[in-house]
Order: sequence, then C-alpha cells, then structure tokens
Amino acid sequence: MASAKPCALFHLLICIPIMALALDDHQRQPPSFPSLKRTSHTRRSVPSEGYYDPSSNGGSMLTIVDGTFPPGQGEPLNIIISGNSDEAVLKDQETDGGLRNYWLSFDYAGECLGQHAGSEQAANLGDNNGILNETDEIRYDYNDPQLGTCTETIQGGGHFRYWTQNGPGANSGAIFMASSYELPLTDGHDIVSNGYNLGRDWIIGNITQTNIPTLNLTNSSYSGTTSYGGYTYSTTVKYVTGLLNNTSVGINHNLTVMTSSSNATDGFVAVLEVKITEKPANSADLLIPFFGWQLPPLLPLFFATILPLISL
Repeated sequence: MASAKPCALFHLLICIPIMALALDDHQRQPPSFPSLKRTSHTRRSVPSEGYYDPSSNGGSMLTIVDGTFPPGQGEPLNIIISGNSDEAVLKDQETDGGLRNYWLSFDYAGECLGQHAGSEQAANLGDNNGILNETDEIRYDYNDPQLGTCTETIQGGGHFRYWTQNGPGANSGAIFMASSYELPLTDGHDIVSNGYNLGRDWIIGNITQTNIPTLNLTNSSYSGTTSYGGYTYSTTVKYVTGLLNNTSVGINHNLTVMTSSSNATDGFVAVLEVKITEKPANSADLLIPFFGWQLPPLLPLFFATILPLISL
C-alpha cells in the first residue's frame, strides 16, 4: 500500500502545472468588473419568494461572460438559495454550519488546492450593487472534500459560480448560482450537451437523493437531508418559471449545449430553502476546517501528499 503514496504525489505534481494553465469555459480574460464579494450595508428584507427578481431593477438572470462569440452571451442563474433559509446557512463561511459547509454536505467544494485557474464571470442581481464578479467557483468533489475538486478540474463534472443579493436596492441575502456540467480539461472545459439544465438537476439530485427528470420538468417540489461537519441540513426545493426564458438565444455555448429535445436553458430555476436541523454540541471542537478554503496553496499540497511520505 505504501507505493500508492508516491504515485499520488507524482500525479498531483504532474497535474498542477496543467491546471495552472487551464482556462475554464475557454475564456481568456476575466471581465473587468469590481470583485469579488458583495458587502451589505442595509438591513435584510426578504420577500415571500425569498429573493428579488434581478430583472425588475436593471439586473439579469444571465451572467456576463467576457469574449463570447457572438458577444453578449451569458450563462443562466438557475439555482437560488432563498433568503428565507436559516441565517447561518447564508453566511459565506465553513464554520457554524455556513454556506461552504452546506456545499460540502452535497459533495461540492472549493477549487483544487485553492487555485482558481479559470475565467471569472460577472452578474448584476438588481440590488444596486451593479455588476460584480463571481464570489467563487465551486466544483463537484467526487466524494473527496480535500482533493476531489482536482479530479473535477481534470476530468470535468458539475460546478457553479455564485453571487449574493445583498445590495441596498434588494437585500434579500439570497444566493444566486450559475450551475453547469463541463467536459474534461483536455476538451477545454466546454459545457456538455444540455449541461446547464443537467448541472442544476444533478446538484438537486445530490441534495434530495432523487433522479430529477430534466427533460420532463414541471413546477414540482422536492426535499432532502444532507450532513457535513456535524451539521444536518433540511432542504426543500421548488422549480419555478418566469425568471429565465426557455431559450437558446443569448446563452453561452448554445450551439453545442442545446439539443433536439431541449433549449440551452429550459426556463426553470430551482429555489432552495435550507434549514439547519442538527448541529454539533460544540461546533468549535467538532468542525475541522477544510484545507482548501483559506490556507496558502502550497500548504494543502504539503499536508495531503508530502507529509504522509515522511512516515513511510
């Protein structure tokens, strides 16, 4: 068994330079918009829906992608975590059951070794914060919260970008996610056929342990329970229409993403309301922070690959 560890190290050391050169979704330059996190200076006010429609105040349910052909195409914001979710879940942190711990509960995590090699997209959520770059990009972790997103970066899989609606014009606190399913790095991380709709539904499938009927969706509801780090989350999901158009027009990669049976985006948005139903007795003692979020990029590599070799 000891020989597997040097192999893992060799694999990572070979892949890191490749991933550093990767350009997600074949874009070459990030949009030159303010970055990264939205800061709220107003009291949260949550409508009954749990979010404000960005288009009602100059925003859009499509992201802004730099350098598309033809210009001006975007990607659908096809998942919303409702502002009616528990306050702790809406905080962009891993501790205390926060948003990043929730990602981990359904097998999505931060980028490989803390490195962001792809392009950034921007969005205007109609909250008077204007156009801002994504907060972060989150990837399927292949059931390995420490190194699994390296596998996703190489092999492809589900991923999403996200933004928080918290500006003075519409401070719902809701999280807007642009999800999709991408091809391997060797294929330029292009989106698979029907990849926006499938990327959304495979996330919902992970949360609800349900096979979502992507090609036969209705305004249906699902629910499920997920856990990580001593926290258990109960999520109710409702598919809604009226926020996105059922179309391929104006959608990035539309020629390859649309199929004979589905437009590039089918017009459905999955709205999630998340509640924490269980938490550890002492979260400070029981929750072990995930390496990739905040440590310098070389430290996760050291702890994950080099340190085990010392004990061989």
